[in-house]
Amino acid sequence: MPWTRSSSCHVILATLLAISAGGQSESAAHNGPLARILDRMDQVAEDFHTTEADFVWEQYTKVVNDIDTQKGKIYFRRAGKEIQMAADVTQPDQKYVLFTNGKVQVYQPRTGQLNSYDASKNRAELESFLVLGFGGGGHSMLKSFDVKYLGSEKLDAVETVKLDLVPKSEKARNTFPHIELWVDTTRGIALQQQLFQPGGDYRMTRYSGIVMNRKLPDSIFKLKDQR
Repeated sequence: MPWTRSSSCHVILATLLAISAGGQSESAAHNGPLARILDRMDQVAEDFHTTEADFVWEQYTKVVNDIDTQKGKIYFRRAGKEIQMAADVTQPDQKYVLFTNGKVQVYQPRTGQLNSYDASKNRAELESFLVLGFGGGGHSMLKSFDVKYLGSEKLDAVETVKLDLVPKSEKARNTFPHIELWVDTTRGIALQQQLFQPGGDYRMTRYSGIVMNRKLPDSIFKLKDQR
């Protein structure tokens, strides 16, 4: 079945609902460039309060050789012991995605459709997945993934380290067999993520205009019709 813009909601939810567990042996990450970037990510995670960024989501569907592109703004914040996420999709159609209090909600203003999913049983795993390379710790990834160092690469003149992550959780592997992260060596956050799906499909996310630890209004973490 060809990819449609309406079905992109399901990929957003699949990203949020993929569960991760497992990782590379600790001894393999104590030395060299992998250890250095994981240490830097740990430092950033210790001071993490909020993140906001512009994003471009690209969903590639191999069977029709098509790329569906969405653009918007994404926000993360730590609220007590909880990580919250809000995404405002502005192109090509408005869509709001919210993860708070263990619940995933997707609202489409054009149709008035609201989908809500209770993810409270897996909240900790979801939060860990949400902040993967984006405010989440480096060495904490080793509890969830086999992590490999793939070398350095420049993205828009920014030096990054490229990492390959394979979930140990069979459930997560069935959704995303592996994930690649491009982590800014200075700021310790991911500038790009590529989530590979079975059958040759993939989802690419690019971040720009990243701002860390600026106070965000509570209204951001409510659906538009509730603000």
